[in-house]
Amino acid sequence: MKLALCTLWQETANAVERKSVMNKILLIGIAILLMFSSAYTAFAENGGPSGAALYVSKSGNDNWSGAIAEPSGNDGPFASIDRARDEARALKKAGKLNKGATIFICGGDYLIKETIQFTNEDSGYASAPIVYSAYDNETVRLIGGEKLDPSWFVPITDAATLERLPEIAKGKTLQVDLKSHGFTDYGVLRPRGFGQPTQFSAMELFFDGKPMQLARTPNKAWAKIASIPDGQTGARFAYTGDSPKQWKASDDIWVHGYWTYDWADSYVKVKSIDPATRIITTQEPYGVYGYSAGRRFRFENVFETLDSPGEWYLDRSSGTLYFWPPSPISSGDIIVSTLDGPIVSMKDVSNMMFRGLTIVATRGSAVEISGGKNNLIAGCVIRNTGNNGVNIRGGENNGVISSDIYDTGDGAIILEGGDRKTLTPAGNYAINNNLYRFGRWSRTYTPGVFVRGVGNKIEHNMIHDAPHVGILLNGNDHMIEYNDIHDINWETNDVGGFYLGRDWTERGNVVRYNFFHDIHAMMGGGAGIDSNSVYLDDCACGTTVYGNVFYKMNRAVFVGGGRDNIVENNVFVDANPGVLVDARCLGWASQTVVPGGTLYTRLIDMNYKQPPFSERYPELINILEDEPGAPKGNIIERNISIKGPFLKTQDNADKYITAKDNLVDVEPLFVDAAAMNFQLRDESPAFKIGFKRIPFDKIGLYIDEYRKHLPDRKY
Repeated sequence: MKLALCTLWQETANAVERKSVMNKILLIGIAILLMFSSAYTAFAENGGPSGAALYVSKSGNDNWSGAIAEPSGNDGPFASIDRARDEARALKKAGKLNKGATIFICGGDYLIKETIQFTNEDSGYASAPIVYSAYDNETVRLIGGEKLDPSWFVPITDAATLERLPEIAKGKTLQVDLKSHGFTDYGVLRPRGFGQPTQFSAMELFFDGKPMQLARTPNKAWAKIASIPDGQTGARFAYTGDSPKQWKASDDIWVHGYWTYDWADSYVKVKSIDPATRIITTQEPYGVYGYSAGRRFRFENVFETLDSPGEWYLDRSSGTLYFWPPSPISSGDIIVSTLDGPIVSMKDVSNMMFRGLTIVATRGSAVEISGGKNNLIAGCVIRNTGNNGVNIRGGENNGVISSDIYDTGDGAIILEGGDRKTLTPAGNYAINNNLYRFGRWSRTYTPGVFVRGVGNKIEHNMIHDAPHVGILLNGNDHMIEYNDIHDINWETNDVGGFYLGRDWTERGNVVRYNFFHDIHAMMGGGAGIDSNSVYLDDCACGTTVYGNVFYKMNRAVFVGGGRDNIVENNVFVDANPGVLVDARCLGWASQTVVPGGTLYTRLIDMNYKQPPFSERYPELINILEDEPGAPKGNIIERNISIKGPFLKTQDNADKYITAKDNLVDVEPLFVDAAAMNFQLRDESPAFKIGFKRIPFDKIGLYIDEYRKHLPDRKY
C-alpha cells in the first residue's frame, strides 16, 4: 500500500509540472486525500459498535468480566480503562478481535493518576479498529488531576497572611491546606516560551471548567523595562513603580515578557529584587534575545498581587493554596492538575479510535500519538492542558476530527509526519476541529495547528482567539483548506495567521478556500501594524494561495522576499494592503543566501539537485546561479480587491513580480457583503477576467457523526 501511494505521489508530482495552477492544486489535493481516505473511511464504517464489546463504569470492578454495562450479581463492567485495555489485549492474542472491539466508557469522571499507555499490541485492524467510546453519548471525563471539595476552602484568618494580601482581596480570598488532604507533589515552575520546549510540570487550578490565573501584576496591561544596566545580554533590568517594596521575600517569583521582540516571549525566574534601586536580577536562561528597554513584561507567581477574581497562588513550602473564586466556591467543580504527562499515550499503535471523550487537566499534553497508522481522535473535547492538546508525531493517516480543543498551555494540535528527504507524505490530518484560546502559557509559536513534514492536511477547522499564529507550517506539499481563521495575532507583532518561512526548499504547500477575517494589529502593548493573515516570511517559496477570502485586517498576504509563490483568485475586502511583496534577501537578509547562511545551508541539506527534489521542484536546480536573493517567479493574478489598497511592493520588488488581470476598486457584486457572504452574483464583472467561484459556503465547521452541533460563529 505504501509503495503504491508513493508511486501515486510521484505521478502527481510529475503531472503538476505539465498543468495549470488550478490543476496543480487539484492534483496535490487528490494525492493528499488518498493518503488518509482509507483510514477515515474505515472508521466511518466501523467506528460504531462492532466485534467484541467491553464496558467501563464508575460502578465497575476490575475483577469482573467487563462484558456488561451495569453490575448484575457478581459480574459487570470494569472500573478502569487500563483493565479494559488489558482485556482487549488478551482477546486479541486469543484471536477473538478479528472484527474489532468497542470499549464503552460509561458516564462520569475518571481520575487518571498514571498515563494510559497503548503500544503495538493494542492495535486493531484496518477494517476492524479498536474503539474507546463514550457509552450512549454520556459525558465521560478523563481527568489528569484531583478534585477539591468546596468545604475544604476556608477564610484566611492568619494575621500575617492577611497583612500581605491586597485590601481588595480580603474577605474574598479563601485558602485550602492541600498537604492535609494528601497532596504533596505541586510540581515546579520552569523556564518556558520561545526557544524553551521544557515539559510543563507545575500544578494548575481549574474552576468550573476554566483555568484560573496565577497571581500576577499587571493583570491586563504590561509593565515596561525602564533600563538595562548590564546591556541587552545581561541578567538585570530596571522597572518602574514601588509595588515590590510590599512583597515578602520569595525564591519563586517569575517574570514573563516580550523581552526584545513582539514575536518571542519567555518566562524567567527572578534571582533577586532590589526595591531601593528598582533592579531585578534574573536567573539563566535570561530573557529570550536578551532584555531591551521599553519592552513589556509582567511579574508572575507573587502572593501580594492576588487582587482579582479568578487569581490564585500556591505556597509550595506549606502546601497552602489561596484562591479568589470568581463565583461562589460551591458553584463549580474545583480541579488541580496532578498528572505530569499525557493522559493518553499511543506508541506504534495502529487502527485505534477515541470517540466522544472529554480529556482535561493534565500538566502535560492530553493525547500523544507516536508512529503507527490509522489512529483517530474523534468528537472529543480537550481542554485545560499544561502543554498541547494532541501531539501526532510521525506515522501515517493519523488524525483529529470534529473535536473541540481549547485553553491549552501551548498549542492545540501538532501534526507531524512524512519524510522530507524522500518527499514521502504521511497523510496525517486535522479536520473539522474548533481550536481556540491556545497559547495560554507560551504565547508565541504555539499555534492552533503546527504542521511539519510532508503531505499532511488541515481542513474545515475554526481557529480563533489566540495571541499569535493560527497555523504554523514546516515542510512540503501540505494542504490547508476550508478553514475559518479569525481573531488571532492579538498580542503579538511580525506575525501571520498562517505562517512559514526561511527555507527555499519548503515548497508545494497550498492555502486555498480559507476565510481569514478580523485579524488586526497587535493589542496589549507596544505599537505597530505588522500583523498578516498569510505570512510567507524570510524568502519562503513555492506556496500557492488560491481562492481565499480576506476581510478586515492589516496585511492579507505578505510575500517576504521569496520566489515562485502564486497568489491567485482571492478576494480582498478592507485589507491594508491585500498583497505586499518585498525583496529582503537582496538587502538586510542577504546574508542568509550565501554559504553559511540559513537559506543556503537548508538548500544544500536537501540534496536539491537530485531526485526527488530535482524532479518535484525543478525551480531549485539553478537557484544559486539565478540571483538567489531576488523574489523571482511570484505571480499575482485574477484577484478581487475592494475597500483598501491591493498591491504594494518594497525594495524594488515590483520589477520581479507578475501582476495581471486583477479586479481592483470595481464593485464585484457580492451576494451580501453586509452579512459577510462573499459569494459572487452571476453578473459579477470578476468572471470577465477569468475569476473562478469560491465555495465560500463550504468553509468552516460542519455537522457529522462526531460533531452534532456547531458553535456560535462570529458572523
